[in-house]
Amino acid sequence: MKIFAIGMNYAAHNKELQRLQVGDANELVKPDEPVIFTKADSALLKPGKPFFVPDFMGRIDYEAELVFRICRLGKSIPERFAHRYYDAVTVGIDFTARDMQQAASQKGQPWTICKGFDGSAAIGEWTNVESGVMTFRLDKNGETVQQGYSSDMFYSVDQIISYISRFFTLKTGDLLYTGTPAGVGPVQIGDHLEGWLGERKVLDLHCK
Repeated sequence: MKIFAIGMNYAAHNKELQRLQVGDANELVKPDEPVIFTKADSALLKPGKPFFVPDFMGRIDYEAELVFRICRLGKSIPERFAHRYYDAVTVGIDFTARDMQQAASQKGQPWTICKGFDGSAAIGEWTNVESGVMTFRLDKNGETVQQGYSSDMFYSVDQIISYISRFFTLKTGDLLYTGTPAGVGPVQIGDHLEGWLGERKVLDLHCK
């Protein structure tokens, strides 16, 4: 199983990320191509499991995302056929070691550790993919902290699948995290995170 993730796929979050990293959020950054990174398979945090905050890694942020499950083998997939290659969607959390990410970005180093550490890829319960705009949100301790719409993504899931499959063979069970909207923030021990897809709660986890 491979875990693919997309960075900088929502305009508001890109400005937010600039502000976190360099203190300047005046310029909108749209990547020329999807920004791809991967997570180790040990990063997967299945539904019902707690997230153990690795306090030795500094600030850990939540990033709620739509996650799609690949359902068939594919390579060099045309965009018009990409919808045939995923069969389920949920809300996941791309946990990020923010202090380490900032340091890596400033040095021009990869995000392997700050994005791919154990337990950093939480997923909720799977549900059928519906046509049209998908809405999702993340609640932290009972208050909504992130709200997202699939229509706000720079690159759609079909475009992302087509792009990734040029370089990697997609296999049944691979996961695709499609980017986070604005509103990311730190987690602490005792926090309760709930992810909603439309009006359905699909993710429920506690930080320990």
